[in-house]
Amino acid sequence: MKIGLDVMGGDFAPKATIGGAILAQAELPSSVKIVLIGKKGLIEKELLMQGASSENFEIIDAQEIIEMAEHPTKAYSQKPNSSISLGFSSLKEGKIDSFASVGNTGAMLVGSMLTVKTITGVIRPCSISVLPKESGGVSLVLDVGTNVDCKPDVLYQYGMLGSLFAQHVYNIENPKVGLLNIGEEAEKGNLVSQSAHNLMTNSKHFNFIGNVEGRDLFSENVDVIVCDGFTGNVVLKEVEAFYTLIKKRNIDDTYFNRFNYELYGGSPVLGINSTVMIGHGISSPLAIKNLLLLSKKVVELKLSDKIKQSFS
Repeated sequence: MKIGLDVMGGDFAPKATIGGAILAQAELPSSVKIVLIGKKGLIEKELLMQGASSENFEIIDAQEIIEMAEHPTKAYSQKPNSSISLGFSSLKEGKIDSFASVGNTGAMLVGSMLTVKTITGVIRPCSISVLPKESGGVSLVLDVGTNVDCKPDVLYQYGMLGSLFAQHVYNIENPKVGLLNIGEEAEKGNLVSQSAHNLMTNSKHFNFIGNVEGRDLFSENVDVIVCDGFTGNVVLKEVEAFYTLIKKRNIDDTYFNRFNYELYGGSPVLGINSTVMIGHGISSPLAIKNLLLLSKKVVELKLSDKIKQSFS
């Protein structure tokens, strides 16, 4: 197995990305190779500075970088030699089995759509995030920023995608799927939420339990929380802010420590024909390591194939 990593992506690249690759390489079996994609000279220099040998990695030389603030579609088409563009071409050609980046999320989504394509039947791919439950388990929220505006049928499919992810990645049997809303009653919320609720009720594709509220995010009441990307991203950033406040107050608590995004690394783009992983732009080496370890797990589980079967 070969796991591709965009070394040039993120706020602290290439130091953090290469640092994370070194940490992951130490934990991965010899059958798994990490492929570093970026400026070769810079990669070799950084590996040397961090006391690692370039012989332990493969390197794909990419002399261009898609910056975080660039327009995703324009940058992707105008920079064919960027680390993101070459990462996707390598994925399409089978040179790598997965591709991960903490760089320009929009460009990663554009690359996913233009190269490996969306699975037939999936209206819009999405991203998913993990929220810790007090019991020790996790709940999953999607979408968290890929699609800020969603129609009811898209939200219905998020229920399917989230349920499949919960089953196969976190081994949750018959996941409880809830629609994030401002009240439990079916008639609550805006027109999109009401219509989505109607579609999801009595679904044969997943275990829909009805509307859930913000106070249910970390409870045992629900395993998969469905919402549009605008709402999901607000939730995710609020959780991150809460964790920061906890740390500022020097509170050391076993449960609240699990709010650290670094422990989860990132998430796959769900609904496309391959394994594409995206992470936080501020990712540390620890976050990069966990992103790569999750990449291996998702490839081994053949998650995209399982989603294809469900949508066929």
